[in-house]
Amino acid sequence: MRRRRLGGELKRCREAAGLTQEAVSRHFEWHAAKVTRIETARVAVTPRDVRDLLTFYGVRDPAYRASLTELAGRGRDRAWWSEYRDVMRSNFIGLEAEATGMLCWEPVVVPGLLQTESYMRAVIRATLPSEPREALERRIALRLRRQARLTGHQPLGLRTIIDESVLHRVVEDDDTTAGQLVRLRDAAALPNVTVRILPSAAGLHQLMPGAATILEYAGPQARDILYLESFTDTCVDRPAVVARFRAAFDELSGRALDERRSVDLIDNLIKG
Repeated sequence: MRRRRLGGELKRCREAAGLTQEAVSRHFEWHAAKVTRIETARVAVTPRDVRDLLTFYGVRDPAYRASLTELAGRGRDRAWWSEYRDVMRSNFIGLEAEATGMLCWEPVVVPGLLQTESYMRAVIRATLPSEPREALERRIALRLRRQARLTGHQPLGLRTIIDESVLHRVVEDDDTTAGQLVRLRDAAALPNVTVRILPSAAGLHQLMPGAATILEYAGPQARDILYLESFTDTCVDRPAVVARFRAAFDELSGRALDERRSVDLIDNLIKG
């Protein structure tokens, strides 16, 4: 996944510079197919090659250069999530691991990064009723490891809007539901997490069809990714599509309760 994302970013930089693969190969005196193989993730690329390519492409942004160079350096490493490939439905985990920010809309359940263990167990059981117990536990372990992004080194910035109905939906039992509300309130206190509630009175809106997330990456030339959660999880990096969702998310933000009022609502439900 890292190699694939790196190849895609390098391709976009080359195209933005108006250069062909052949021109790049000639400049570096490489085999004619090397640039193609780099961009399609068929071969690894060294950090030095990445730095040289970005310089040739005229990419000067330090943060973006550093992020791609780091990707190249880690491209040969075994990603921590690779041991969970048997229970991963898509490439989303790898994409999430490299993101610096996330915009998340959830109309049905609490976002996975903010779920308690008992809540996520109930959600996975409901959505995958025939899942073997061992696979269920591995899915839970994977989700719990993902949550470390919110409190670890260089924590992920998470902005989430949750439909009010989610707060009232009983999951498993009253204790599980109450524990999840407490977890949600506590998460809202983290400096890198924003939790806002869309009240029922907000009415109809563009994002009613289902849960969706934008993964954001460092650097002005980085391309953000839209993830649409469904039976066939979909990742889209077309700028026009991502921009359309971002505009819809921003419009929904205008209807949602602000952070203080959202936490107050959650607090009132906790107190009963």
